[in-house]
Amino acid sequence: MLKAVKPKTNQARRALEKRAPKLVENVKKMLILHGTKTSNVLNTVLTDIFHLKRAGGNAIKYTKKNGDIRPFESGGESALEFLSQKTDCSLFVFGSHSKKRPNNLVLGRMYDHHVYDLIEVGIENFSSMVSFGHGKKLAPQVGSKPLFAFIGEGFETNEQLKHLKEVLLDMFRGEVVERINLTGLDCVFVCTALGDNKVHFMHCAIRLKKSGTIVPRIELVEIGPSMVLVHRRHRLPNDDLRKEAMKSSILKPKKKVKNVGSDLLAGKVGKIYVPKQEVGDMALAKMKGLKRERREAAAARAGSKIEPQKENEKVNTATSNKKQKTG
Repeated sequence: MLKAVKPKTNQARRALEKRAPKLVENVKKMLILHGTKTSNVLNTVLTDIFHLKRAGGNAIKYTKKNGDIRPFESGGESALEFLSQKTDCSLFVFGSHSKKRPNNLVLGRMYDHHVYDLIEVGIENFSSMVSFGHGKKLAPQVGSKPLFAFIGEGFETNEQLKHLKEVLLDMFRGEVVERINLTGLDCVFVCTALGDNKVHFMHCAIRLKKSGTIVPRIELVEIGPSMVLVHRRHRLPNDDLRKEAMKSSILKPKKKVKNVGSDLLAGKVGKIYVPKQEVGDMALAKMKGLKRERREAAAARAGSKIEPQKENEKVNTATSNKKQKTG
Protein backbone atom coordinates (compact mmCIF):
# COMPACT_ATOMS: atom_id res chain seq x y z
CA MET A 1 0.00 0.00 0.00
CA LEU A 2 1.18 3.49 -0.78
CA LYS A 3 1.72 5.84 2.11
CA ALA A 4 -0.82 8.65 2.35
CA VAL A 5 1.08 11.94 2.45
CA LYS A 6 -0.56 14.92 4.11
CA PRO A 7 0.51 18.22 2.54
CA LYS A 8 2.18 20.72 4.85
CA THR A 9 2.25 23.70 2.49
CA ASN A 10 -0.15 25.22 -0.01
CA GLN A 11 2.21 24.36 -2.86
CA ALA A 12 2.22 20.69 -1.87
CA ARG A 13 -1.58 20.73 -1.51
CA ARG A 14 -2.01 22.15 -5.02
CA ALA A 15 0.40 19.54 -6.41
CA LEU A 16 -1.61 16.71 -4.87
CA GLU A 17 -4.89 18.17 -6.13
CA LYS A 18 -3.41 18.37 -9.62
CA ARG A 19 -2.59 14.65 -9.55
CA ALA A 20 -5.91 13.59 -8.02
CA PRO A 21 -8.65 12.04 -10.22
CA LYS A 22 -10.82 14.64 -11.97
CA LEU A 23 -14.16 14.62 -13.75
CA VAL A 24 -12.48 16.39 -16.69
CA GLU A 25 -9.20 14.55 -17.19
CA ASN A 26 -5.86 16.09 -18.09
CA VAL A 27 -3.70 14.80 -20.93
CA LYS A 28 -2.66 11.25 -20.02
CA LYS A 29 1.04 10.53 -19.74
CA MET A 30 2.62 7.18 -20.63
CA LEU A 31 5.28 5.34 -18.66
CA ILE A 32 7.49 2.94 -20.66
CA LEU A 33 9.32 0.24 -18.67
CA HIS A 34 11.66 -2.69 -19.32
CA GLY A 35 11.44 -6.08 -17.66
CA THR A 36 14.26 -8.28 -16.39
CA LYS A 37 15.03 -9.50 -19.90
CA THR A 38 14.20 -7.87 -23.23
CA SER A 39 15.07 -8.65 -26.84
CA ASN A 40 16.36 -6.31 -29.54
CA VAL A 41 12.96 -6.34 -31.21
CA LEU A 42 11.22 -5.40 -27.99
CA ASN A 43 13.71 -2.59 -27.26
CA THR A 44 13.04 -1.11 -30.70
CA VAL A 45 9.27 -1.39 -30.17
CA LEU A 46 9.46 0.52 -26.88
CA THR A 47 11.67 3.17 -28.47
CA ASP A 48 9.26 3.71 -31.38
CA ILE A 49 6.29 3.98 -29.01
CA PHE A 50 8.23 6.55 -27.01
CA HIS A 51 8.91 8.59 -30.19
CA LEU A 52 5.19 8.56 -31.05
CA LYS A 53 4.17 9.82 -27.62
CA ARG A 54 6.93 12.26 -26.72
CA ALA A 55 5.85 14.93 -29.24
CA GLY A 56 3.70 16.62 -26.60
CA GLY A 57 5.90 15.69 -23.64
CA ASN A 58 3.47 12.97 -22.61
CA ALA A 59 5.87 10.01 -22.32
CA ILE A 60 8.54 8.94 -19.83
CA LYS A 61 10.90 6.07 -20.66
CA TYR A 62 12.97 4.18 -18.10
CA THR A 63 15.82 1.99 -19.37
CA LYS A 64 16.55 0.34 -16.03
CA LYS A 65 15.47 -3.30 -15.70
CA ASN A 66 12.56 -3.92 -13.34
CA GLY A 67 12.47 -7.49 -12.10
CA ASP A 68 9.89 -6.84 -9.37
CA ILE A 69 7.13 -5.75 -11.76
CA ARG A 70 4.66 -8.53 -12.62
CA PRO A 71 1.36 -6.84 -13.53
CA PHE A 72 -0.81 -9.98 -13.74
CA GLU A 73 0.38 -11.45 -10.43
CA SER A 74 -0.88 -10.45 -7.01
CA GLY A 75 1.73 -8.34 -5.25
CA GLY A 76 3.58 -7.58 -8.46
CA GLU A 77 1.71 -4.31 -8.96
CA SER A 78 3.12 -2.35 -6.01
CA ALA A 79 6.31 -1.26 -7.80
CA LEU A 80 4.31 -0.29 -10.87
CA GLU A 81 1.87 1.76 -8.83
CA PHE A 82 4.75 3.47 -7.03
CA LEU A 83 6.34 4.54 -10.33
CA SER A 84 2.95 5.68 -11.62
CA GLN A 85 2.46 7.94 -8.62
CA LYS A 86 6.03 9.21 -8.81
CA THR A 87 5.80 10.20 -12.47
CA ASP A 88 2.05 11.04 -12.51
CA CYS A 89 1.43 8.64 -15.42
CA SER A 90 -1.95 7.00 -15.96
CA LEU A 91 -0.80 4.79 -18.89
CA PHE A 92 2.04 2.30 -19.00
CA VAL A 93 3.76 -0.06 -21.43
CA PHE A 94 5.82 -2.88 -19.95
CA GLY A 95 8.06 -5.06 -22.15
CA SER A 96 9.52 -8.43 -21.21
CA HIS A 97 10.98 -11.43 -23.05
CA SER A 98 11.01 -15.09 -22.03
CA LYS A 99 10.91 -18.53 -23.61
CA LYS A 100 7.25 -18.99 -22.72
CA ARG A 101 6.21 -15.48 -23.84
CA PRO A 102 8.70 -14.06 -26.37
CA ASN A 103 8.52 -10.35 -27.23
CA ASN A 104 5.81 -9.80 -24.67
CA LEU A 105 4.16 -6.38 -24.32
CA VAL A 106 1.76 -5.44 -21.51
CA LEU A 107 -0.47 -2.39 -22.05
CA GLY A 108 -2.36 -1.00 -19.09
CA ARG A 109 -4.24 1.92 -17.62
CA MET A 110 -4.25 3.33 -14.10
CA TYR A 111 -6.95 4.95 -12.01
CA ASP A 112 -5.93 6.92 -8.94
CA HIS A 113 -2.47 5.34 -9.39
CA HIS A 114 -3.89 1.82 -9.11
CA VAL A 115 -4.02 -0.69 -11.94
CA TYR A 116 -7.34 -0.35 -13.78
CA ASP A 117 -7.09 -2.91 -16.59
CA LEU A 118 -4.39 -4.90 -18.43
CA ILE A 119 -3.92 -6.47 -21.84
CA GLU A 120 -0.98 -8.60 -22.93
CA VAL A 121 0.08 -8.99 -26.57
CA GLY A 122 2.95 -10.59 -28.45
CA ILE A 123 4.95 -8.83 -31.19
CA GLU A 124 5.35 -10.47 -34.62
CA ASN A 125 6.54 -9.25 -38.05
CA PHE A 126 7.88 -6.01 -36.66
CA SER A 127 9.26 -3.20 -38.85
CA SER A 128 10.72 -0.15 -37.13
CA MET A 129 10.45 3.49 -38.14
CA VAL A 130 14.10 3.55 -39.17
CA SER A 131 13.62 0.72 -41.65
CA PHE A 132 11.22 2.82 -43.76
CA GLY A 133 13.87 5.51 -44.25
CA HIS A 134 11.66 8.62 -44.14
CA GLY A 135 13.40 10.21 -41.17
CA LYS A 136 11.91 13.40 -39.80
CA LYS A 137 10.28 14.48 -43.07
CA LEU A 138 6.99 12.70 -42.36
CA ALA A 139 7.26 12.46 -38.57
CA PRO A 140 4.22 13.65 -36.54
CA GLN A 141 4.40 17.30 -35.59
CA VAL A 142 4.04 18.63 -32.05
CA GLY A 143 0.36 19.12 -31.17
CA SER A 144 -0.99 17.12 -34.10
CA LYS A 145 -3.91 14.72 -33.68
CA PRO A 146 -3.83 11.15 -35.01
CA LEU A 147 -6.64 9.40 -36.83
CA PHE A 148 -7.64 5.78 -36.19
CA ALA A 149 -9.03 3.27 -38.64
CA PHE A 150 -10.27 -0.08 -37.29
CA ILE A 151 -10.92 -2.56 -40.08
CA GLY A 152 -12.78 -5.78 -39.32
CA GLU A 153 -15.93 -6.95 -37.56
CA GLY A 154 -13.92 -8.36 -34.66
CA PHE A 155 -13.55 -4.91 -33.11
CA GLU A 156 -17.34 -4.84 -32.61
CA THR A 157 -18.09 -8.50 -31.78
CA ASN A 158 -14.99 -9.96 -30.12
CA GLU A 159 -14.50 -8.93 -26.46
CA GLN A 160 -10.72 -9.27 -26.66
CA LEU A 161 -10.39 -7.02 -29.70
CA LYS A 162 -12.90 -4.54 -28.27
CA HIS A 163 -10.75 -4.22 -25.17
CA LEU A 164 -7.60 -3.79 -27.28
CA LYS A 165 -9.35 -1.08 -29.30
CA GLU A 166 -10.25 0.88 -26.15
CA VAL A 167 -6.69 0.70 -24.82
CA LEU A 168 -5.10 1.79 -28.11
CA LEU A 169 -7.47 4.73 -28.43
CA ASP A 170 -6.75 5.83 -24.88
CA MET A 171 -2.99 5.60 -25.36
CA PHE A 172 -2.55 7.56 -28.58
CA ARG A 173 -5.49 9.99 -28.65
CA GLY A 174 -3.62 12.80 -26.87
CA GLU A 175 -5.46 15.92 -25.73
CA VAL A 176 -9.21 16.09 -26.28
CA VAL A 177 -10.12 19.10 -28.45
CA GLU A 178 -13.38 20.39 -29.96
CA ARG A 179 -11.95 21.87 -33.16
CA ILE A 180 -8.89 21.09 -35.25
CA ASN A 181 -7.33 22.44 -38.40
CA LEU A 182 -7.01 20.13 -41.41
CA THR A 183 -3.24 20.53 -41.38
CA GLY A 184 -3.17 19.22 -37.80
CA LEU A 185 -4.18 15.76 -39.06
CA ASP A 186 -0.84 14.40 -40.25
CA CYS A 187 -0.90 10.71 -39.28
CA VAL A 188 -3.27 7.75 -39.03
CA PHE A 189 -3.11 4.42 -37.18
CA VAL A 190 -4.59 1.57 -39.20
CA CYS A 191 -5.60 -1.53 -37.19
CA THR A 192 -6.76 -4.54 -39.20
CA ALA A 193 -8.25 -7.60 -37.52
CA LEU A 194 -6.57 -10.72 -38.95
CA GLY A 195 -8.55 -13.14 -36.80
CA ASP A 196 -9.98 -13.56 -33.33
CA ASN A 197 -6.68 -12.77 -31.61
CA LYS A 198 -4.44 -11.02 -34.18
CA VAL A 199 -4.34 -7.36 -35.20
CA HIS A 200 -2.07 -5.74 -37.78
CA PHE A 201 -0.97 -2.37 -36.39
CA MET A 202 0.33 0.13 -38.96
CA HIS A 203 1.32 3.80 -38.71
CA CYS A 204 0.95 6.00 -41.82
CA ALA A 205 1.58 9.66 -42.62
CA ILE A 206 -1.02 11.79 -44.41
CA ARG A 207 -0.02 13.74 -47.49
CA LEU A 208 -2.36 16.39 -48.90
CA LYS A 209 -2.19 16.62 -52.70
CA LYS A 210 -3.81 19.05 -55.14
CA SER A 211 -7.15 17.84 -56.47
CA GLY A 212 -8.49 20.89 -58.35
CA THR A 213 -11.16 21.45 -55.68
CA ILE A 214 -11.29 22.86 -52.17
CA VAL A 215 -10.96 19.39 -50.65
CA PRO A 216 -7.41 18.05 -51.18
CA ARG A 217 -6.58 14.54 -52.30
CA ILE A 218 -5.23 12.35 -49.48
CA GLU A 219 -2.41 9.85 -49.77
CA LEU A 220 -1.18 7.51 -47.04
CA VAL A 221 2.54 6.77 -46.73
CA GLU A 222 3.61 4.04 -44.30
CA ILE A 223 6.32 5.35 -42.00
CA GLY A 224 6.29 2.74 -39.22
CA PRO A 225 6.21 1.16 -36.82
CA SER A 226 4.39 -1.82 -38.29
CA MET A 227 3.72 -5.04 -36.36
CA VAL A 228 1.25 -7.82 -35.68
CA LEU A 229 -0.22 -7.85 -32.16
CA VAL A 230 -1.14 -11.33 -30.96
CA HIS A 231 -3.57 -11.25 -28.05
CA ARG A 232 -2.49 -13.48 -25.13
CA ARG A 233 -4.44 -12.49 -22.02
CA HIS A 234 -6.23 -9.52 -20.50
CA ARG A 235 -7.84 -8.42 -17.25
CA LEU A 236 -10.90 -6.20 -17.05
CA PRO A 237 -11.74 -3.91 -14.10
CA ASN A 238 -14.44 -4.88 -11.64
CA ASP A 239 -17.82 -3.20 -11.76
CA ASP A 240 -17.29 -0.92 -8.75
CA LEU A 241 -13.98 0.40 -10.05
CA ARG A 242 -15.39 0.88 -13.53
CA LYS A 243 -18.36 2.85 -12.16
CA GLU A 244 -16.05 5.04 -10.11
CA ALA A 245 -13.71 5.71 -13.04
CA MET A 246 -16.51 6.37 -15.53
CA LYS A 247 -17.97 9.33 -13.68
CA SER A 248 -18.62 12.32 -15.89
CA SER A 249 -19.22 16.00 -15.28
CA ILE A 250 -22.85 15.56 -16.41
CA LEU A 251 -23.59 13.47 -13.31
CA LYS A 252 -22.03 16.06 -11.02
CA PRO A 253 -24.68 17.61 -8.71
CA LYS A 254 -25.39 21.17 -9.74
CA LYS A 255 -25.02 24.02 -7.29
CA LYS A 256 -28.38 25.24 -5.98
CA VAL A 257 -29.34 28.69 -7.19
CA LYS A 258 -31.10 30.91 -4.67
CA ASN A 259 -34.77 31.81 -5.34
CA VAL A 260 -34.94 29.61 -8.47
CA GLY A 261 -37.22 26.60 -8.77
CA SER A 262 -39.02 24.56 -11.40
CA ASP A 263 -42.63 24.00 -12.28
CA LEU A 264 -44.20 21.28 -14.39
CA LEU A 265 -46.24 23.79 -16.38
CA ALA A 266 -44.22 26.99 -16.38
CA GLY A 267 -40.78 25.33 -16.38
CA LYS A 268 -38.11 27.41 -14.68
CA VAL A 269 -39.58 29.75 -12.07
CA GLY A 270 -37.61 32.43 -10.28
CA LYS A 271 -38.12 35.12 -7.69
CA ILE A 272 -36.63 38.58 -8.02
CA TYR A 273 -36.37 41.33 -5.41
CA VAL A 274 -38.02 44.65 -6.31
CA PRO A 275 -37.48 47.54 -3.85
CA LYS A 276 -40.40 49.62 -2.61
CA GLN A 277 -41.50 52.21 -5.15
CA GLU A 278 -41.72 55.72 -3.61
CA VAL A 279 -44.15 57.22 -6.15
CA GLY A 280 -44.76 60.41 -4.17
CA ASP A 281 -41.09 61.36 -4.20
CA MET A 282 -40.53 60.74 -7.89
CA ALA A 283 -39.64 63.71 -10.10
CA LEU A 284 -42.66 63.65 -12.40
CA ALA A 285 -41.63 66.85 -14.20
CA LYS A 286 -38.80 64.97 -15.89
CA MET A 287 -41.14 62.60 -17.68
CA LYS A 288 -41.30 62.98 -21.46
CA GLY A 289 -45.08 63.08 -21.55
CA LEU A 290 -45.23 66.03 -19.15
CA LYS A 291 -42.50 67.88 -21.02
CA ARG A 292 -44.68 68.02 -24.16
CA GLU A 293 -47.63 69.50 -22.24
CA ARG A 294 -45.36 72.08 -20.73
CA ARG A 295 -44.08 73.11 -24.16
CA GLU A 296 -47.65 73.44 -25.46
CA ALA A 297 -48.65 75.62 -22.50
CA ALA A 298 -45.62 77.85 -23.02
CA ALA A 299 -46.47 78.20 -26.71
CA ALA A 300 -50.07 79.18 -25.86
CA ARG A 301 -48.89 81.87 -23.47
CA ALA A 302 -46.49 83.25 -26.06
CA GLY A 303 -49.29 83.45 -28.66
CA SER A 304 -51.52 85.51 -26.35
CA LYS A 305 -48.72 88.06 -25.89
CA ILE A 306 -48.10 88.41 -29.60
CA GLU A 307 -51.74 89.24 -30.60
CA PRO A 308 -52.04 92.63 -28.73
CA GLN A 309 -48.76 93.72 -30.20
CA LYS A 310 -50.14 93.13 -33.68
CA GLU A 311 -53.24 95.31 -32.91
CA ASN A 312 -51.03 98.17 -31.70
CA GLU A 313 -49.00 97.95 -34.89
CA LYS A 314 -52.21 98.24 -36.95
CA VAL A 315 -53.32 101.35 -34.98
CA ASN A 316 -49.94 102.98 -35.39
CA THR A 317 -49.92 102.40 -39.14
CA ALA A 318 -53.47 103.83 -39.47
CA THR A 319 -52.59 107.08 -37.58
CA SER A 320 -49.45 107.51 -39.65
CA ASN A 321 -51.47 107.25 -42.87
CA LYS A 322 -53.90 109.93 -41.66
CA LYS A 323 -51.08 112.32 -40.85
CA GLN A 324 -49.64 111.86 -44.30
CA LYS A 325 -53.01 112.73 -45.92
CA THR A 326 -53.53 115.88 -43.85
CA GLY A 327 -50.03 117.02 -44.52
